[in-house]
Amino acid sequence: MAQSVGTVAELWRFPVKSMAGERLEAAELTTGGIVGDRAYALIDVETRNVVSAKSVRLFPGILNCRARFAEPPKAGRPAPPVRIELPNGQAATSEGGEAEKALSALFGRAVRLASSAPEDFTIDEQVADVEGADPEGRRGQTLQQKVGAAFFAQAGVRSPVAATAFFDLFPLSVITRATLRRLQSLQPQSRFDVRRFRMNVVVETPDEGFVENDWLGQPLSIGAAAAARIAIPDPRCVMTTLPQDDLGQDTGILSALVEHNRMQVGEGRLYPCAGVYAVVTASGEIRVGDAVGLG
Repeated sequence: MAQSVGTVAELWRFPVKSMAGERLEAAELTTGGIVGDRAYALIDVETRNVVSAKSVRLFPGILNCRARFAEPPKAGRPAPPVRIELPNGQAATSEGGEAEKALSALFGRAVRLASSAPEDFTIDEQVADVEGADPEGRRGQTLQQKVGAAFFAQAGVRSPVAATAFFDLFPLSVITRATLRRLQSLQPQSRFDVRRFRMNVVVETPDEGFVENDWLGQPLSIGAAAAARIAIPDPRCVMTTLPQDDLGQDTGILSALVEHNRMQVGEGRLYPCAGVYAVVTASGEIRVGDAVGLG
C-alpha cells in the first residue's frame, strides 16, 4: 500500500515551450505527460533550433509570452489552436500564421510555430554565470544542446519521451512546496516562486526539507488512478534566474541550489537541483486536492 506523502496543491500545463503556463484545477495525465503540455514550440528559421528561454541573447522575454488553448486538448487528438499574448499586450492566434508573424516581429528574427519536434532536437543554451552551476566549470557561454529524444539517442539509451515531443528530458515534473519553503528559509532575499521552476505537479506535504530527494526510483500515485515512477532529480539552469511577470532577474536562485542541493544526476556529476522528473506508468485524471502516495 502506498504511503501518503501529501496532496496535489497546484497543476500546471505549458502549451508552448518556454512560454508562461496555465494553472489548472484538473488535468488528464497519460504516458505522454499532462495532455497539452509542451504541445507547441517555436523553431528558429535561421538556425532550425527549437526556441528556448535558455537562449537568453536571441529570445529575451519569451517567458513573458502567455499561451492558452482555444479549447481543452484531448488525448490522442491533435492539439487545438493556441492564443498567444505578447508582453506588449498584443495577442495572436496560431491559426493562419498570425502568431508566427507577431512573434517574429517581437524577437526580430523569423520563427515558426511547430507541433512536432525535429528529429535533431537542439536548443541554444546559455550557461548561467553562476559559480558551481555547471559541473564542467563553464560560465556565461552559449552551447548547442540536444534535448528530448535526440539527447537520449546521442547517449545511446532508450528515450522516455516520444521522438516528436518537446520535453527536455522527461514527460512529468514534480516538486514539493517543502522544497520551496526550505530554499526560501535558506535565502530569504530571493523569491522561490514556483513559476521559476515550471513544474507540472506541485505537492503539499507535511514533511519539511528537500522531501522529493528521497523519492528517487520509487512509484508515485496521484489521485484514484494515475501513477508515475520518479526517475532523476531535476537539474536546474539559467531559466530559474530569468525575469518573468513580477519576478526579477535573480542569479541567487541558482546559487542557493548550488550551495544547498547539488545532486548526482544519473551516473553523471553533481548538478544544482530542485524537484524531480518522472515517467508516467498509469493514466488517469488528476485534480488539485488529490492524494499523493509513495511506494
